[in-house]
Amino acid sequence: MGTLLRRFLVLFTFLFWQGGFLFYSAVVVPVGQSVLAPPARQSQITMPVTRYLNLIGGITLLMLALDVLRTRDDSRRKTWRWLCWLLMAAGLAALLWLHPRLVEFMDHHDHPSFYPLHRAYLLTSTVQWLAAMAFLLLTLQAWRAEDTSPGRPAVTAGA
Repeated sequence: MGTLLRRFLVLFTFLFWQGGFLFYSAVVVPVGQSVLAPPARQSQITMPVTRYLNLIGGITLLMLALDVLRTRDDSRRKTWRWLCWLLMAAGLAALLWLHPRLVEFMDHHDHPSFYPLHRAYLLTSTVQWLAAMAFLLLTLQAWRAEDTSPGRPAVTAGA
């Protein structure tokens, strides 16, 4: 796969996943809370949406792993990229484990077990987002270093 195409797909999937998460958390959830009452009605929208976000996250993580493997980068930065990737993957695994447990309480938000699980879901999502932002920064640095390395041909669609 050409370098430019690989990078485009990495950015596209990353932005689709993280942009979707940011829009969901900053816009969809607050609007849902203001329009839909009680909270159980909002969860009829948020539960299916999070399934899509998690699916997109899995696809994105595959693209990101491919990029870490393919990018010529110094071992220290590559190690940090892998650590961020592992944190995002562990976060996704935790979210996939938590999600069905939250679905069980969809109609019972007053159940004592719901809020600790929901807080864990939100905290996990936040840590995953922070790891994603660090990964993005490290990736941009890795690409710049790869592009400016001596003897490196210019990045083109076929490179």
